[in-house]
Amino acid sequence: MKPQTAIRTAASLLVALALATTTYAHPPAAKAPAGHAPTAAAPPGSTTVNLQGDDAKAWAADAHIHAFYDTTVAAFAQGPAKVDVDAYEQKSFAIFRAFGLAKGVGAAAMQDHLKLIPRQMVGIVKEDPKVLDSYDNFVLALMGPE
Repeated sequence: MKPQTAIRTAASLLVALALATTTYAHPPAAKAPAGHAPTAAAPPGSTTVNLQGDDAKAWAADAHIHAFYDTTVAAFAQGPAKVDVDAYEQKSFAIFRAFGLAKGVGAAAMQDHLKLIPRQMVGIVKEDPKVLDSYDNFVLALMGPE
């Protein structure tokens, strides 16, 4: 993968995942989970919740992200030309829905927010198959450098 392409792609994935996992607006009746205070940047009538906590490494260790990696590795098992992108996308969406439920933002909302990630990941892996050589490589491609 060309360095500039890799940086742009990683940056766009990082932005999408950061938005999905760091802030999410809730209706006024919702309360932030214990230990998560609303921020001043929240729109009136909403609460902003940091879903990652203070440790991004803990987020990368989440079982849902590991499942997304395993699903991606399995999708590419027969090589990039044989990836069933639609099936991979649907399996990814199931993981994203479970992730949304686990983070308290809702299944449909999380799936909708991360809906572009599977096809972007297909492009990344096709350009640089070494992304799947390790979980660390995968997280770097997914989230970008720390």
